Amino acid sequence: MPKKKTIKLNPNKESNELGDAASISRTQLLAFLAEQKTPMAWVDIISGLAVTTKRGKKALSGQLSAMLRSGELLFNRKEQYCLAQNSDLETGVVIGHADGFGFLKCDKGGDDLFIPPREMRALLNGDRVVASRGGVNRQGKTEARIVEVLERRIKTVVGRFFDVMGVFHLEAENKRIFQHIFIPPDLTLGAKDGQIVMAQITRYPSARTQAIGKVIEVMGDHMAPGMEIDMAIRSYDLPHEWSQAVLDEAQAYSVDVDDVDLSDRKDLRKLPFVTIDGADARDFDDAVYCKKTAKGWTLSVAIADVAYYVRPDSAIDREAYERGNSVYFPEQVIPMLPEVLSNGLCSLNPHVDRLCMVCEMRIDTSGQVTGSTFYQGLMHSHARLTYDEVGAIFDQSAPELVLKHKKLLPQLDELRKLYHVLKQAADDRGALEFDTFETGFVFDEARKIKAIEPLVRHDAHRLIEVCMIAANAATARFLVKNKIPNLLRVHDGPSAERLQKLRDFLAELGLSLDGGDEPEPHHFKALIHRVKDRADAHLIETVTLRTMSQAMYSPEQKGHFGLALDLYAHFTSPIRRYPDLLTHRAIKHIIAGLKPEKFNYSATDMVSFGEHCSQCNRRADEATRDVESWLKCEFMSDKVGQEFDGVVSSVTSFGLFVELKSVYIDGLIHVTALGDDYYHFDAVKHRLLGERSNKAYRLGDELKVKVVKVNLDDKKIDLALVDSGAKKKRSGFKSSRRKKR
Repeated sequence: MPKKKTIKLNPNKESNELGDAASISRTQLLAFLAEQKTPMAWVDIISGLAVTTKRGKKALSGQLSAMLRSGELLFNRKEQYCLAQNSDLETGVVIGHADGFGFLKCDKGGDDLFIPPREMRALLNGDRVVASRGGVNRQGKTEARIVEVLERRIKTVVGRFFDVMGVFHLEAENKRIFQHIFIPPDLTLGAKDGQIVMAQITRYPSARTQAIGKVIEVMGDHMAPGMEIDMAIRSYDLPHEWSQAVLDEAQAYSVDVDDVDLSDRKDLRKLPFVTIDGADARDFDDAVYCKKTAKGWTLSVAIADVAYYVRPDSAIDREAYERGNSVYFPEQVIPMLPEVLSNGLCSLNPHVDRLCMVCEMRIDTSGQVTGSTFYQGLMHSHARLTYDEVGAIFDQSAPELVLKHKKLLPQLDELRKLYHVLKQAADDRGALEFDTFETGFVFDEARKIKAIEPLVRHDAHRLIEVCMIAANAATARFLVKNKIPNLLRVHDGPSAERLQKLRDFLAELGLSLDGGDEPEPHHFKALIHRVKDRADAHLIETVTLRTMSQAMYSPEQKGHFGLALDLYAHFTSPIRRYPDLLTHRAIKHIIAGLKPEKFNYSATDMVSFGEHCSQCNRRADEATRDVESWLKCEFMSDKVGQEFDGVVSSVTSFGLFVELKSVYIDGLIHVTALGDDYYHFDAVKHRLLGERSNKAYRLGDELKVKVVKVNLDDKKIDLALVDSGAKKKRSGFKSSRRKKR
């Protein structure tokens, strides 16, 4: 064994014992173990680090245990600690699949490893594991061999309870958990066959035995109104109840703004700030005020001063961090902040005084932000306007609204002029805007869906969008300029693999994407503009959109590819997004004249915040998507046998997903239901091609289909072609999917 090196923990003290130092950091411990170049036993580690006190050994043991749980270290059969990165092993998170296999998302990135069914028997979706790389299977995927389960993240499971001849089990609502959970007869809590329950796992599955659990809550009947949201909340472990500490803090807030010290705030109450939001909005984060100047405009974006009320490490702050963001379900919201703040004291409600943070921007006639100022203010919203109201004022289709808001018309007119200038500036720099739209549910009194309708976007929506983008971009520049730890909204360009697939697809159509190996946003924008009059324009736009990566939170200054901005942050929604609250705290620190190194958070903290907030964002997206899928299936459950016009929205090896035009819902035509032929998947051309007939079905084709089956449990709608011999049309139909910024 190589000679052990001693690491000095605190050079300012004569003693080198951990008991006399605060504690050893993970970085120090990793560096020490890396220097040894060999696995080490406990006695060798404490000897090499010169740790002799009981307190020191206890602290070191805790640190090693934490690093074992995180997967940074492994404990081998010789009872030695070794670095995972030096052992040719991978640590990561298991992603289960309904069909019994899974994938390992590796901590250090790269391609996911395939987990075959025999390995998945002992695993659950979300488990953190250590795995070795196995061989390459027939599908060309590298397989994972599970070495050790580091952490079982799923503690409870929500699903349907089944009684099969006196044998009880639970089938998880989350289909990534494909294993049945066995429930002993004395632990059913009286649940009846078919009911929705929550069970706590008491024994995890192994290669030979299934998981065992006990029912801890009987939630109700399967089709009860609102059950889909209750199931999603519990399936995705969304924090939704306020602790007593949070309730106690919330009670201390008054309904109205108390007397405010204006010595460090600007009094903006006479300026005609207005909020413009959806008709169903209940919390108002942002208000705008625009004034014409000799060189262009001054745009002031006032944002709710949440950071004034929610102080770091308070009970409300800790809960807001855990939630990460508000979650918006159809007709129900899980807010990030208690309602006394989110709908009351922080919300920029009309005709009441509110504390705010202001980003004041000077914008020239070409749409360039020539300067910006941040300050704390006291404002008074002069009107709560909706998008549709402002749209009606713009197109002069509602004389009564024009009369009602006569005093605001000059400002609204300037806002509209500024919007066109900012929009042109965004187009000039290459910001991407795909022609997509959203849909909304219309419920009846029994909370059953009456209809699914497209949400019409017009200039009022886009006006607020460009104003918020301008403020967020100015905020990012302000934070970086002042060198304070911060959290940015990062959107990477397409990966090399996705880019190559797009180029292969375009080549088949006689098209190309400029920009070489690293195309910029304006190259994508030029492509979309070039094909806009083609019959297959929607197909090309859809494939291009799917090439884009997902935006995330990070302190890295990578820029926002979709918006074609070098720096971008989230500042405009602190009521519903935790990253925005962190941004507000950083701005307050700067304008108070304090040094960056005195800020509450470090650069390392921001890395952790970014990972957590990105995960919370994804969790919310998945939960809302699940609820919407369930509601759509419920809506279609009485339409079996009905025929619809549809368009192919996705092509896979197992069939065609078709979006039904009149209801904006996807269903699947399985590959075996396409007719008398064997169909093969052509990934490059996004099509299924008949082996004998040479008939092709591809993305964007219009088809006549019939609903043949609706499965509420699996959230699946099965379709069949009405006439498989009918001629297909190329579609100009627009997808209801919309990309988030």
